[in-house]
Amino acid sequence: MTVPLTWLYAPGDRPHVVAKALVSGADVVVIDLEDAVAPDRKEYARAATADLLRAPQPVPVHVRVNALDGPSAALDLAALAALPGVSGLRLPKVTGPEQVVRVARTTAPALYALLETALAVERAHAIAAAHPALRGISLGEADLRADLGVRDDAGLDWPRSRIVVAARAAGLPPPPQSVHQDIRDLEGLAASCARGRALGFLGRAAVHPRQLPVIERAYLPTRREVEEAEAVVKAAEAEQGAQALPDGRFVDAAVVAAARRTLALARRS
Repeated sequence: MTVPLTWLYAPGDRPHVVAKALVSGADVVVIDLEDAVAPDRKEYARAATADLLRAPQPVPVHVRVNALDGPSAALDLAALAALPGVSGLRLPKVTGPEQVVRVARTTAPALYALLETALAVERAHAIAAAHPALRGISLGEADLRADLGVRDDAGLDWPRSRIVVAARAAGLPPPPQSVHQDIRDLEGLAASCARGRALGFLGRAAVHPRQLPVIERAYLPTRREVEEAEAVVKAAEAEQGAQALPDGRFVDAAVVAAARRTLALARRS
């Protein structure tokens, strides 16, 4: 199975945009019924999304439902959760594990929790470990910035590291980065992806197809990283237990596992 690196959002009330997203090359398409849809368009977005997802799609499709504490979420889940075209449900503004458990008890698809408040970040591990149906967590940084009053990007470094650690501790994949809102700023996007990769993220959500190749390039391993990973795996296969490479680097089971992940990513290209 290909390791996903790109998640492309498309508004649920614009079926022509969703259709373009499905052939954009994104690893996962996320149909958004929440922030991207005006209140008077919610019903239409839900119906249009249900019509599309009654059949399997060429790529995995997730649906971001409306906030769980509002009236629309129950309608979204009832209309969409059992459809064959739905690969996952993204739950916005999750603040505690009980919300995940409640949804998991009544739906079949994989669940993904979006942490968008200070309270959610504080409870990150409890949310990440809430239920086996939960397959990933990520930050909703626009709302989190507003909740924290953060103006400088560095102010989000701790919450970002917090959810990377929480995901790992719960046995979940590394979280993808939140969206880069300026679709014209591809240089800034690349720099931000490099920073996110250094923090332990894997891949990123996008709001425009032009962002996809930038994200993929940023998260694919370099030739040097692939060569180093191959050397680690080769050494591990030749000997048992911990050992040192010819250049003096110490290799143990955790290092070997990281090298195998690097090689799995490299196979994408």
